[in-house]
Amino acid sequence: MSDHPYPQSDRELIRRIERSAGHRAGYKQLVRELGLGGGRERRLLLEQLARITSRGDLVKTESEQWSIPAAAPEKTARPPHGVADLPQEHRATRDRLLAGRIDLHRDGYAFVRPNGSTNRDDDLFIPPNELNGAMQGDEVLVDEAPPGRDGRRSGRVARVLTRRNPTVVGIFHYARSHRRGSTWEHMPLINGNYVTPLDERMTQPILIPEGAEIPATPKETPHRVLGEEAQLQQRSWSDLDREDSHNPLEGLAVDVEITDFPTPGRPARGRVLEVLGPPDAFGVDVEIIIRKHHLPHVFPTNVLAEAAASAALPISEPAAEDSEATEPGAPSSARLHAPKVGIVRSTTVLPQPGPVSPRRDFRGLPIVTIDGETARDFDDAVLVQPLPNGNWQLQVHIADVSHYVRPGTALDLEARLRGTSVYFPDRAIPMLPPDLSSGMCSLRPEEDRLVLSCIMEIDARGEILGYKVCEGIIRSKARLTYTLVQAILDNKPIDGISPEYTRYLDAYWSEIEPAIQQMYQLALKLNAKRHRRGSIDFDLPEPVILFDPNGNMQSVVRSQRGWSHRLIEEFMLSANECVAHWIEAHGIPGIYRIHETPDPKRIIDFEETASQFGYSLGFSSLPVKRIQTRGDRRDSRGTNRQAKTHEVAESIPVTPQMYQRLTAKIEGKPEERILSYLMLRSLKQARYSEKNVGHFALASPSYTHFTSPIRRYPDLIVHRLLRDLLQSGADPQGAAILSTEPQPWGEKATTKSSKHDRSAKEPGAPSSARHHAPKVGIVRSTTALSQHPTRHQDDDPSTPPPLPEEELEAIAAESSQSERRADDAERELIEWKKIKFMQDRVGEDFHAIILSCTKYGFFVELDDLFIEGLVPIATLQDDRYIFRDTDRQIVGTRNGRVFKMGQRVHVLLDRIDRQQRRLQFALLPSEEPGAPSSTRLYAPKVGGGATKPRKGKAARAAEPGTPHTSPNRSGKAGKTKSKARERNKKAKGKRKKT
Repeated sequence: MSDHPYPQSDRELIRRIERSAGHRAGYKQLVRELGLGGGRERRLLLEQLARITSRGDLVKTESEQWSIPAAAPEKTARPPHGVADLPQEHRATRDRLLAGRIDLHRDGYAFVRPNGSTNRDDDLFIPPNELNGAMQGDEVLVDEAPPGRDGRRSGRVARVLTRRNPTVVGIFHYARSHRRGSTWEHMPLINGNYVTPLDERMTQPILIPEGAEIPATPKETPHRVLGEEAQLQQRSWSDLDREDSHNPLEGLAVDVEITDFPTPGRPARGRVLEVLGPPDAFGVDVEIIIRKHHLPHVFPTNVLAEAAASAALPISEPAAEDSEATEPGAPSSARLHAPKVGIVRSTTVLPQPGPVSPRRDFRGLPIVTIDGETARDFDDAVLVQPLPNGNWQLQVHIADVSHYVRPGTALDLEARLRGTSVYFPDRAIPMLPPDLSSGMCSLRPEEDRLVLSCIMEIDARGEILGYKVCEGIIRSKARLTYTLVQAILDNKPIDGISPEYTRYLDAYWSEIEPAIQQMYQLALKLNAKRHRRGSIDFDLPEPVILFDPNGNMQSVVRSQRGWSHRLIEEFMLSANECVAHWIEAHGIPGIYRIHETPDPKRIIDFEETASQFGYSLGFSSLPVKRIQTRGDRRDSRGTNRQAKTHEVAESIPVTPQMYQRLTAKIEGKPEERILSYLMLRSLKQARYSEKNVGHFALASPSYTHFTSPIRRYPDLIVHRLLRDLLQSGADPQGAAILSTEPQPWGEKATTKSSKHDRSAKEPGAPSSARHHAPKVGIVRSTTALSQHPTRHQDDDPSTPPPLPEEELEAIAAESSQSERRADDAERELIEWKKIKFMQDRVGEDFHAIILSCTKYGFFVELDDLFIEGLVPIATLQDDRYIFRDTDRQIVGTRNGRVFKMGQRVHVLLDRIDRQQRRLQFALLPSEEPGAPSSTRLYAPKVGGGATKPRKGKAARAAEPGTPHTSPNRSGKAGKTKSKARERNKKAKGKRKKT
């Protein structure tokens, strides 16, 4: 039995057309050759042809003729959206079929974005009565209707191609035919038990036939972590045959398998797979999010067995006669502590499977790991040491996961399916089983571990003069935490550390404390280098859930990122850049972390908003084109007035330096939080790709992910590429990576030299101006770095690459989707936790700031809590308010009162909208004397100087006793302007005012 409804497969149909004369075939020809009968078979043929055409494997050359793309190159390229077609009568809608993913709205309608499209203007609107049983996220075939008068594209779902919701999580309800008040009782088809999906975009219930409400999975499982509240209530529904059990599943969250998908006029049917428990119980919310986003959370038995077998492989000691071997002239490596960095020891006999390759022995070096207090997997270790020539050596050692996870195994397939680890406030879903993620692949202190290493030589300006990648073996000296490192940098007492950990640190304190200071100095230089290059640093805070010892939420606060976090980030960024350059230099297909140039329309939108605060990215005159939005056309429909026309730049030469300069201007200002968030929204999302186009936000021409193979699958792929190159004899040495190298965004012309470049060429300038730097690894000041990297694939064109480009493309797309899925799950759980935290604070008042205004109302963020909510425009009772789209403000029609971004307001928590998981606030009159109600602005007055500006991060960092916080936008530790400069600035403001 074939798994498709068509009389032949897609491949058979394409081959039939390929065998026809001229590689073309007509509709009647195919009907005759295939011997099709009635209308249904012919309709299926047209749908199949349309689906293959939308995929790009066929080209429609005429009204009823299809061709292989190579036979009709003039027809291959589809015209761009917005170009008017020739006038023609609209034929049967089956000729306009498009494939795409459907996104439902809670009001019943949906949108479908065609496959391959990245423009929201290409989306097709699907009315509620034309969904044809499609559910959220399904791949569908849409029959496009003729465009409306406003130009809006619409259509109907002709067929569901792929179902994306095999299971749905929701709230179970028993049949209530005798009661009123249920959401679904007005529906005649609901006659029995049902489940209301927790995804608000799924507006239809799922029927549960009699007997299908019994869970099919065992009650006890190690993959669930429930709190005491949920465990106490579990006995009330775990035994459905108890005499005192009355409607035990009512109101509980359940995971349902869809047995019959919905059709027009009939809702979906399903059976209960698992009872999760009360939605508000501790631990159940995480279980709900896991199943709602279809996160793989159960390791199969064969995967666990493979992981245990890989973790049990021993690591052999190096040969005794080679343990003291060093290169000529190098210091002895026999000392346990503080040997000279870069000494190459003998090869280590590695465990099977896999070929044995030489590994550098770093076990005598004071290498440490720095992670959070609750971290269980340590995949990176670092070491910083000064070199005799005045430069620095940075060693970054990453756990060699590729040694234990072999391609094509069940363990590898499971890791690819998961794509990434998912981290929740109280637990994590690892990509690899614990035997590896917390065991042999975790760089535990005083235990031998296999690593892939990147050793860099960095000059006094933070420029990378050269680097070397290699396989190695380390023995971490200490497991440090961010709190401990921050206390050392701030020169504060270390509190809250257990006696065992204190004794553990005392043994290596003489080495740890100076090592941390050296790391800090080097991190400052690397950060300043990135600033010169144009790297954007928003430093936006993230929400952190605080729990008490009993597991109850105490508060939601902003995350604090000090230099303990930043120095590790700087080291990892440098290692990722080096590895990306090294793979690219060897001419093999790789996988990169790319961040594309922002969309011009989003930049224009940001410019309009930033201009309200007196800021701009700094564009000059730009070529523009006139467009009309769908909303403007819809508003003018049925009226005599012309639709509003907007001017949008056709191409904007935006660069990272523009964003960087603006972040420096708003640093420490009240509007920094809002504008940083809007700038972030104007940028595209970073993703994985097999084609390197650079990383815009980091201003890096080549960047990848190499430093977290335990929790990210693309990092594991990069490790495999490195191992393959190294074991095939590739040169491990890499050339210099300077901040002056050309960027894809082109603000710095290659023929120009900045003032840093000119100063570097002067006598006595740092050695970063030289393009021939010393080799990394051996401490010698006379060795020159090879400037011609090995072209691994060019040496023998017949040698296949480690991974074909098509495979890397598929891995990149899958990993990007897994990353988005994990981010959505983590973000939704945080919002869920916030609502649960605030449920006992309804009626309390808070001071807040307006983040954004919409036609529904304005969103506020509470000052003391990192929590957001909506003030609906309908709750503003003192006047009739409207949303003004021109300046994105809410304005009163009679009193002229204005609500806009950056404004301080006083609000009261009115209610909690659990269906939309949103906090709803009500506006209170301002208590500030002499200020109109709710109109006192948070931002200072422009140019007047009447409002005393707050101190920025740089100024606060320079005060005595201030701890080492994140660096300012210049990358320096923090400096304040002189008093004379401040007076001149105020005087200029006064002169400008007059």
